[in-house]
Amino acid sequence: MHTLEVDLGHRSYPIHIAPHLLTRADLLAPHLQTRQVMLVSNTLVAPLYLAPLKATLTSLGHQVETCILPDGEVYKTLDSVNQIFDALLEHRFNRTCTLIALGGGVIGDMVGFAAACYQRGVNFIQIPTTLLSQVDSSVGGKTGVNHPLGKNMIGAFWQPQLVLADTQVLTSLPARELSAGLAEIIKYALLGDADFITWLEKHLPELCAYHSERLGEAVLRSCQAKAQIVAADEREQGVRALLNLGHTFGHAIETHMGYGQWLHGEAVAVGMYLAARMSCALGWLTQAQVARVQALLQAAQLPYLPPAQMQVQDFLTHMAVDKKVLDGRLRLILLQDLGQAVITQDFPISVLHDTLNQVHLEAQQQACM
Repeated sequence: MHTLEVDLGHRSYPIHIAPHLLTRADLLAPHLQTRQVMLVSNTLVAPLYLAPLKATLTSLGHQVETCILPDGEVYKTLDSVNQIFDALLEHRFNRTCTLIALGGGVIGDMVGFAAACYQRGVNFIQIPTTLLSQVDSSVGGKTGVNHPLGKNMIGAFWQPQLVLADTQVLTSLPARELSAGLAEIIKYALLGDADFITWLEKHLPELCAYHSERLGEAVLRSCQAKAQIVAADEREQGVRALLNLGHTFGHAIETHMGYGQWLHGEAVAVGMYLAARMSCALGWLTQAQVARVQALLQAAQLPYLPPAQMQVQDFLTHMAVDKKVLDGRLRLILLQDLGQAVITQDFPISVLHDTLNQVHLEAQQQACM
C-alpha cells in the first residue's frame, strides 16, 4: 500500500492507494468521529460495493444510513444535494457525523459540498470508484454542483478527512470511463512532468488493458503531483490553476453539449489538444510536439477534436463565464513546453479565434469521412 499526505497543516489528510482497501476497517476507523455515518452512493456503484463497505462500518459499531442517488453528470445538481440533506435530517444526524462518498467524481463533489454546508460543516471521506476520481476529483477539496449556465459554478473548498483509492474497483469500469480517467493522468504529465510523458507513451497500452500494477503506478504519480500542488495553493490563487489544463475548453464542450453527453475526461482531452494547438500558434510548441500530444490522446482511446456542431462562438460564449475569467479577461492554461504549463492572459484574442476555427474545420472534415 502507498500512502501520501496532503499537507495542509491541521487539516492534512492521507491518501491510501492499493487494491482491496474498501473493507479495511483499520484505515477507516481513525477518521470516524462518532457513531453517525451517512454512506452516499449512486444506483450504478451501490449494487457493486455498498454492502461490503456498510458491513465493515457496522462491525465497527457505527449507525450507518444510506442515500442512493441517480447516476450521471446530469444529476450533479442542487436537487441531488438536497436529497442528501433530507436523508441527514430524517435520521437526525448531528454536526459530529461523517459523510462517506462512494462513487465517482459526481458523487464525491456532491457529498463534499453537502458536508461543507450541513450544519455549517461536517466531516467526510472520499472512496473514489473511477480512475478519474481517484487521480483528480477526490483530492484537493473542490466540491460543488453544476448550473445550466456553467459547470461547477456552485460549490466550496472543503477537504476530506481521508481518501481511500482502492485500485481493484477499477476492473469494473467500462473502457470509456477508464479512458476518461487517463485524460486526467495525461494532464499531470503535460503540465509538469516530461518524464511522465515518456512513461505514458510506453505504458498506455497496458493502462488501457487494465494492468493492475501499471494503474497503481499511474494513480500514485498523479496523486503525488496533485497533493504537492494543493499543499502549495489550496484555494487556487496561483499554481493550482495549472490543474485546469484543458478544462476551460473542456467545460465549454460539456456545458454546450449537455451534461453527461461527453464524459469530463473526454472533453478535457479535447481541451488539452486545443491548448497544445494554441501554444503552437504562439510559437511555444512545435508541430511535432502537438503531434505527440495527439498521439498520447489517441493511444488512450480519447477524442482530440471537438464536436463538429460546436461553432467558434459557442466556445467563446461558454468560456466567457469560466471561473478563470478575471476582471473580464480570459486566462488560459497553455504549454510553453511539454511538461511546462503556464497560466496566461497575454495572448492575442485572434490566435484563440483562429485556433478554434481551424480545429472546428478539421472536426467537420472528420465527421464527413
